[in-house]
Amino acid sequence: MIKNWSDFLFPYEQAVGELKVKLRGIRKEFIQSDKRSPIEFVTGRVKPIDSIKEKMKRRYVSEDRLSQDMEDIAGLRIMCPFVDDIYVVVDILRRRSDINILEERDYVNREKASGYRSYHIVFEYPIELVGGEKKILAEIQVRTLAMNFWATVEHSLNYKYNGEFPEGLKKRLQQSAETAFKLDEGMSEIRDELIETQEDGTKNEHNRDE
Repeated sequence: MIKNWSDFLFPYEQAVGELKVKLRGIRKEFIQSDKRSPIEFVTGRVKPIDSIKEKMKRRYVSEDRLSQDMEDIAGLRIMCPFVDDIYVVVDILRRRSDINILEERDYVNREKASGYRSYHIVFEYPIELVGGEKKILAEIQVRTLAMNFWATVEHSLNYKYNGEFPEGLKKRLQQSAETAFKLDEGMSEIRDELIETQEDGTKNEHNRDE
C-alpha cells in the first residue's frame, strides 16, 4: 500500500526534470552548431495521482507492481518540425548511454485505429537518490506539431465522452488525423523543394564563378 504518494513520485519528478534539461540540450547543440534542429520543443510531466489510480483500475495494476507495470508515470514529449525528424531523434536517443531502451512502438507509419500517430519509447532511467541509485520506467513520445495538435484535441474529447465516441465523430476524428498527416507530408515536400532550389542556385553561382 502506497502511504505517501509524494515520496513515491519524487524519483519520477526528478527524472522528468533531468530529462527535460538533457533533451532540450540536444536542440541547443544543433543550434549552436548552426544546424537545423530536429527538435522544436520538449515537454514533460509526472502523471497525476488520480490518473494513476484510474489507470491502475482500468489495467488491473496492483500497487505493489505499480513501478514495474506502469511505464508512463514519468512522460516526456519531443515535438519535431517534420516527420523524418522523428526518426532522426529516435536514432539520437538509441545512441545515448544514460537511457536503457526497453521497447519501441512506431505509431507514425502504423497508426492506431483512431488515427493517432506518434513514436513511443519505453526506457529505464537511473536516478541518484540519497539512499543510492534507483531505476525507474519512463516513456518518451516523439511526434510532429500536427500530430501533437490532433492528439491533444482527441485526448480532451476522450474525457468528455469517456472514450466512447459517437460513430460520426469517430469517423471525423480519423479523417482529421489523416488530414494532419497529409499536412506533415506536404510541408516536408515544400522543405525538400526549397532545399533543392537553394542547392541548384549555389551550383549555378559556382559555375558562373568558374
